[in-house]
Amino acid sequence: MGIKVGIVGIGPVGANIYRCIHELGLQCDEIRVMATSSRVEELDGEQLQVSGLGTHFCEENLTLFAGLDVVFFAGREGEKGAANTWAMPAIDAHGCYCIDNGADFRLDDAIPLIVPEVNMDAASADTKLIASPNCSTIQMCVALAPLHAVAKIKRVVVSTYQSVSGYGKAAQADMVKQLQALDPIDTSKPLEYDSGIFRKAIILDCLPHIDSFMDNGYTKEELKMRYETRKIFGDAEMDIVATTVRVPVDIGHAESINVQFYEEMSAQQAMDIWRDCRESHGIALMDDLARETAGWPTPSPPRQAKWCEHTYAEERSYPTQADVLKEEYKNLTLVGRTRDDYTLQNTINLWCVADNLRKGAATNVVQIAMGLVEKGIVG
Repeated sequence: MGIKVGIVGIGPVGANIYRCIHELGLQCDEIRVMATSSRVEELDGEQLQVSGLGTHFCEENLTLFAGLDVVFFAGREGEKGAANTWAMPAIDAHGCYCIDNGADFRLDDAIPLIVPEVNMDAASADTKLIASPNCSTIQMCVALAPLHAVAKIKRVVVSTYQSVSGYGKAAQADMVKQLQALDPIDTSKPLEYDSGIFRKAIILDCLPHIDSFMDNGYTKEELKMRYETRKIFGDAEMDIVATTVRVPVDIGHAESINVQFYEEMSAQQAMDIWRDCRESHGIALMDDLARETAGWPTPSPPRQAKWCEHTYAEERSYPTQADVLKEEYKNLTLVGRTRDDYTLQNTINLWCVADNLRKGAATNVVQIAMGLVEKGIVG
């Protein structure tokens, strides 16, 4: 016997939640889809009836939540989402568990912020409202959690390279429009773009600006990574500093992470840990010699580099944002480019990639619901 679930919002994240429910095997007797207006939406060839909640709270529409065990709030990243309007009334009226993908409740001390591979134990029968972290925070925590369990993390320095889908469908459409208008002969010509989305045209450029600037010079996105990660790991002393960058990629976020540990840790130790984590933590390591990779240049014999003491090595594999679009990787966090930081003891560098619409949003919230079922809290 399955549970009854609701999905509020049927944009890119909501559509992926619907897919993840089926693909990940969350047993459901009913999936009720809601949005601001009533309509029929086509998803993967299936006609979905969407019930209208309206744009403001209406007590009559609370009946749409009746009988639901779990409600996913799928809205676009940002504050004042649908969960802010409907979650607590739905909990009070019908007792359902609400899992919010938005930012409204993440740093509320009374509400757990959960990455299932890291801190599913933060959920209990009393935590009716659960927050899911920012997409860039999720993949970093997934990659770091098994290392943190072995050697406590002291400091993290992260630079992100985030796709336009992190903003939403409007940004994806605007990037396509810019690409279509690009003059391949003279790429220096000014491009028309929607200034209500990004400050500058996104194609052929990288924008170190995600969310609003704060009075300390950091953006809200950068501070989210700091405070959310501390909350997830339960460590208010963990030092985290971020630079978040929007890049002209449709789907998939990448991160360059430098992490220092209190105890002994090396690149080789980290890779050994990750190799054992595909099933338990949803991690795939892509950091091996790639002698046989089709299309790659044939490696030349090892030779001494003239400008340092090291020799040239053979090619290595590594993950990119294109990889997370492959079926076998869409729900995983991919890591690679693992290196010892030779300037600090017990410090490594790594490269981390994940699908921001899947593990960064939809996959994570569905996994939270599956965790509630496994713990016997719902169902």
